[in-house]
Amino acid sequence: MDLTEDQCQEFRERGWTVAPSVFSTDEVRLLSDAALQVLERPGPEVGREADGSPHVSWGMHLFDRRLAALCRHKNLINPSKTLLGNDVYVHQSRINIKQTNGSVVAWHQDFGTYHRVDGVPEPRGVMIGVFLDDVTEVNAPLLGVPGSHKEGLVSTASLDPTSPDFEEVSKYRYDITKETMAGLVERHGLETITGPAGSVLFMDMTVVHGSTVNISPLRRLLLFVNVCPIDNRGETYERAEYYAARDFSAIIPVGSEEFQIAG
Repeated sequence: MDLTEDQCQEFRERGWTVAPSVFSTDEVRLLSDAALQVLERPGPEVGREADGSPHVSWGMHLFDRRLAALCRHKNLINPSKTLLGNDVYVHQSRINIKQTNGSVVAWHQDFGTYHRVDGVPEPRGVMIGVFLDDVTEVNAPLLGVPGSHKEGLVSTASLDPTSPDFEEVSKYRYDITKETMAGLVERHGLETITGPAGSVLFMDMTVVHGSTVNISPLRRLLLFVNVCPIDNRGETYERAEYYAARDFSAIIPVGSEEFQIAG
């Protein structure tokens, strides 16, 4: 899959573009099965709701060969190379599941943590989201501030020690203050990011985004593969490998046949 010039322009101007129905129903089913299996792992790489159910797993490519194959898939890697103008490595991968009455994700930039904690020098990278469920306005879609990537790193972000998941994840997430968010939304607006299952989101990792609680009975399962150019690698190693890359080698793209081999 190649992005069109209009999609590349949308990425540059808005900060993201969604390519619809990139993966087939069978591929979505295979990836969903793999993701749900990884979410059952007992280790610290799985973050949980207050009731113990999983809501996120970091480093999915380290724990399942099917998900590792996804992180090398040509439909993710080739468009990212086009957008970034260089070979790429996976800085972080993760599974996010929004179940009914699950967690809220506060406003943030992925690059904020990657820069402040992992030592990634420059705001050059793509957050790739693979939709394994239909994502609509009703099941807590990602909310993005279009054009916010043009403002660079938001300096007024801060840690929130009172967050219920502080010890697991938000101690590394620099949430953006209410005052800053109000200014960003006044200048740029706020949009939902939706698409049918099998679609792929390509988002500049400096875009300000978040998501609210899912009060619907409809699950929202997404896989994220965040890539950086190989000349923009992390320089500190405070976090475990499932959070932040240790392998900075250029990814060689593969096709869907790798799913079947890995499975």
